Formats: sequence, structure tokens, C-alpha cells
Amino acid sequence: MSIQNKFKIFHDAIKLGRKDIEYTTARLKDDSITAEIVKRFKEDGYPIIEDFIQGSLATSTGIREKGQDFDIDRAIVIEAELAPENPITPKLAVLEVLEKRGFKNAKIKKPCVTADYKADDLHIDVPIYRKYENGQYELAVGKKHADENNREWARAAPHELIDWVNYFDNNETYGQKKHDQYRRIVRYLKRWRNFIFSEEDVRRKVYSIGIAVMVKESFNPSINDEGFPDDLTALRATINRLLNNQGYFSMVDIDKYKVKVILPVSPSRDIFHNSSIATGTQLRNKLNALLRILDKTADEDQESKQCELLRSVFGEDFPECASKTSENVKTVFSTAGAVGTSQGA
Repeated sequence: MSIQNKFKIFHDAIKLGRKDIEYTTARLKDDSITAEIVKRFKEDGYPIIEDFIQGSLATSTGIREKGQDFDIDRAIVIEAELAPENPITPKLAVLEVLEKRGFKNAKIKKPCVTADYKADDLHIDVPIYRKYENGQYELAVGKKHADENNREWARAAPHELIDWVNYFDNNETYGQKKHDQYRRIVRYLKRWRNFIFSEEDVRRKVYSIGIAVMVKESFNPSINDEGFPDDLTALRATINRLLNNQGYFSMVDIDKYKVKVILPVSPSRDIFHNSSIATGTQLRNKLNALLRILDKTADEDQESKQCELLRSVFGEDFPECASKTSENVKTVFSTAGAVGTSQGA
């Protein structure tokens, strides 16, 4: 069995979609909570005109994690002309709905209302937007007790971001296969982040959308002439480009780095603007360490040792390899005639 087949087994083990059985409780809870928010907003005089899923489930890059909550990222949209001037007002309404539903630690953060539902291992984020007739969205920004100087309806483009992540050129040779490989690499790196970063405060600041954007902008696919993918080669090339050719990391002191990744749609903010130098330094160092392991894996002839190396960075969901069969010798993936592009998907 080739190492690519091992990557397939790994991907099947970690991927999570909204329609997966494991997500059934979260999906039903999401539908029920959304219905209550719709009812509450109608009573308050600003009926919801749209709601949609954001985040990894909207871009098919979600992963499952043992012992971690399932995420719900449900955007709520109200008509701009009927929206209250104070962006905190609708967030307070959502907070009350969640607290009544058993979310004991519900809180209002700057970009959304967030809470955990411990009984069902759920984490929910509810961003609220107002939408103008011309299609422009604005996000309700501000914490619970924010004064007028620290709250605003901020320009946003939530659908454009989802579309940007999901876009690929269907007329390009193996365009769909390349995009599938992109999404797998995002999932691999999210699992790597969760496995490698031991400090929760730092791990939480390595944002999933930051990973998705960096990988998309740095993506270097590897699909051979017959349409077969080589995820190890694509992963190595993508991380190498991410580290060395995109300018995401800037040195601020000796061996200390700041990470900066600009959101590819309005308002074009820095995704990592709240992250510390410690986060940037650790992310760069750990990506370099990951690349060294991947390079070593590519040079290794024994498949059992390849799997051992990959399990050291991805965890136990990456399958082990038998060590006493003829299949133990690495299957070489021909790079002759490999299909690649400088800008993925």
C-alpha cells in the first residue's frame, strides 16, 4: 500500500461534513436555535432576512477531534433599514436565547456571540450582519458593555470569503482534483496544529481561516498525468512556499517573528492582528519542523518508518504501516509530467 493510500485513510478519519452522522446532534441543535433566534428577532422588530453557515463546514475543510466540541457557525442577517443603530442590541437578544437553551457560559465577543453546550459537546458562534439593498454586509462588532467608541457595524463580505475559498477553475486540467487536494491539505494542517501546539492559548490563535488562506495562496498541487494525487509532495511544496515566498512572517527580533495574513476580501484586515509574537514565532518554527519531517519522510524507503514519522506530527489517526511485508518498501510516485500551478484551486 502506497503512502498516498495512508494519507487517504488519514483524511477519511479526520474529515467532518455537516451531513455526517457524527454531526447530526449539532445540526439539529443548530436548526432549533436558529428558529428561536428568528422568532425573537421578529418580535424585536428586525426580522431575519437571511441565515447561512460560515466557517469550515461551508468550505468543506472541517475536521473531527476526539474530546473536542462540534462547531456551529451560523450567520444571522437583518435588513439594514430595520437594524438597531447599536450593534450590541441584537447580540444581547442572541445571548438571551442561548442562555435559555442551556448555554451557561454564553458571552458576547467582538465579532460574534459564542457559547459552549456541554451536554452535547457543541460550540456555537453566531455572527450578526445587517444587509443593505445594494448587497453590502456589515458585521455587528463590539463586546457586551462596549461604549460607542468600541462598537460598530463594520464592513464585511462573508459570502465572498466562502466563495474565495471554494473557488477553482473547472476548465483547468484536473481542477476539481487539485481543489480536493487543497482541502485535504487544509485538514491535515488543522489536525497538525491541534496535535502539535500544546499551549491552548497559542493553539487558539492559529486561526483556521488563517490556515485556509495561507494554504490557498501558497498551494502547489501534485497530480500526475493520469489524475492521481500525491499529497506528500503537494504538502511539502505548499509549506515550503508558505514559509519562504509569501512574506507571512517578519522578523521583529533575533529568532522572533510576527505573522501577518491579509483577508483576501473586504475589509482586507490582518487575520492575525491580535496574535502575539509568541504565536508567530511558534507557528513559523513548528512549520519548519513539520517541513523537515515531511522531507525526511519523502527520503525514507521503508513505508513503516514513513508512517512513524507522519504519526509523530499528525497523531494516531494517521495509520500505522506493517513492517514485515513486501509492501513495506515505499511505492515511488512518479513526478514526471506532474500537473502543478503556482496559485492553487
